[in-house]
Amino acid sequence: MRVITGVAKGRKIRALDGDDVRPTIERVKEAMFSTIQFEIEGANVLDLFAGSGQLGIEALSRGARHCTFVDTSAKSIDCIRENIKVVGFNDRARIIPANSNSFLKGTTEKFDLIFVDPPYEKGIVAKTLNNLSGKAASNGKVICEHEHRLELPQIVGDLTMKKQYKHGKTIITIYEKGDES
Repeated sequence: MRVITGVAKGRKIRALDGDDVRPTIERVKEAMFSTIQFEIEGANVLDLFAGSGQLGIEALSRGARHCTFVDTSAKSIDCIRENIKVVGFNDRARIIPANSNSFLKGTTEKFDLIFVDPPYEKGIVAKTLNNLSGKAASNGKVICEHEHRLELPQIVGDLTMKKQYKHGKTIITIYEKGDES
């Protein structure tokens, strides 16, 4: 796995091993980031179900100001720490070993970009979307990667679905919070 572009372009980062791990494939990651390319510079990013941290690291490489990585797995937390060190983003990253939905319930922080990439076929996306209400900054975006069979609602709390992109058996769904002014 590698960082696609930005200041860490081409740097190899470690992926997690195991049958229960499903890293975002490079072509899906490229497509995902091309849809939000103008939103990244200076953004405060949240990478939920972070795994190896590749989505948050890609955002930092492309100019995000800060990224909070959240994952419940000790293996994932170790992998994220190692990958953050490799790309040199320690000063722009916060790593939280916690259940993503518990973190959302406890934080008052607002984020410009929120990546949601939970394990497939577990019913986690809908619950997480409900817990995201109030967590996106004005005009903030939530980028969900999920299985193609999952149908998501048009509106969830203060978030409205804007687009969906199909990449084989993966769907990228983008929600946006409206401007509060």
